Amino acid sequence: MHALMKFLHIAFAIAWLGGISFMLFALRPAAGQLAPPLRLPLIAQVLRRFFVLVWVSIAVLLLTGLAMLLAVGMKNAPTGWHLMFGLGLVMFALFGHLYFGPFRRLKLAVVAADWPEGGRRVGQIATLAMINLALGALAIAAVVFLA
Repeated sequence: MHALMKFLHIAFAIAWLGGISFMLFALRPAAGQLAPPLRLPLIAQVLRRFFVLVWVSIAVLLLTGLAMLLAVGMKNAPTGWHLMFGLGLVMFALFGHLYFGPFRRLKLAVVAADWPEGGRRVGQIATLAMINLALGALAIAAVVFLA
């Protein structure tokens, strides 16, 4: 059972962090070649689909992480596990802010064809996503070096 929990945890972490990397380093720069009336609806639709995966990832990461922590006992878990859990909670909260704040406003801007506002929101989403990518890297480092 532990192997399954670990597999699911790693697989969904890869999906989330890989999706962030794709968005920041492939989609956004390539879409930058398009005019705002084409670029912003495209980005909003890609994010809408990706964020479904992120919500599932958050649920799986939380459930599998807690299951593995509780299986060994919180006081017996390595320091890296505790750091990963704490960083994960911060990442979950940051994503919630991104989703219900800037992403919601991006969708409204696209519907209203308010391209300057949509551009600002995409920039804000990218900044928050970069922070989450860095936090994810720190969480991985914590478990690798402090476990």
